[in-house]
Amino acid sequence: MPSFASPHPRYQRSLLASVQEIRDAGESERLTGLVLVGEEHVTAEELADLAMFAAFAQRLHDLSLPETPRPAGFVPMTTLWWVEGDEYLGRLSIRHELTDWLRDFGGHIGYVVRPSARRQGHASAMLKAALPIARDLGIDPALLTCDDTNAGSRRVIQSNGGVFADQRRAKLRFWVPTRHYGALPSARRLGCPCG
Repeated sequence: MPSFASPHPRYQRSLLASVQEIRDAGESERLTGLVLVGEEHVTAEELADLAMFAAFAQRLHDLSLPETPRPAGFVPMTTLWWVEGDEYLGRLSIRHELTDWLRDFGGHIGYVVRPSARRQGHASAMLKAALPIARDLGIDPALLTCDDTNAGSRRVIQSNGGVFADQRRAKLRFWVPTRHYGALPSARRLGCPCG
């Protein structure tokens, strides 16, 4: 049964296969997970070296810590990999705070499922499993966004309790309680029409 795991070298082969799937599908390089913060990124070729992959996994962990230096405008972010055994299926990131840009377009939580694992319920399961983690980080409710053309992501968000807030350019914005029904007072305070 799939579950979250911290980034780790044991997933090297599978993550690199996922990167190739995303590239073969002609999708954005940002979906590969190789872009860390700002312009900081690694290449699949670099990650073929196990020591480099271990350093990459450590950097992802370090970016969750408030004291880790990061470019201006970037917030602490927890990255979790959705795995089954040694198989990497996707990733989910929880941004601990909202900047103005994240409030409008990025939200607290973002997720990607590798092409070969899509349409199998992984995105919904990942988001469901992430909501208690977001709650433990003090996020309640969580803001999620998706492109207005992405009906699948919209269904994932709404199936996890997402309440439509508004549309900003091509992004739909939803507030998702991280505690069952317990998020409504703070959702109202944050401008959510949830209640």
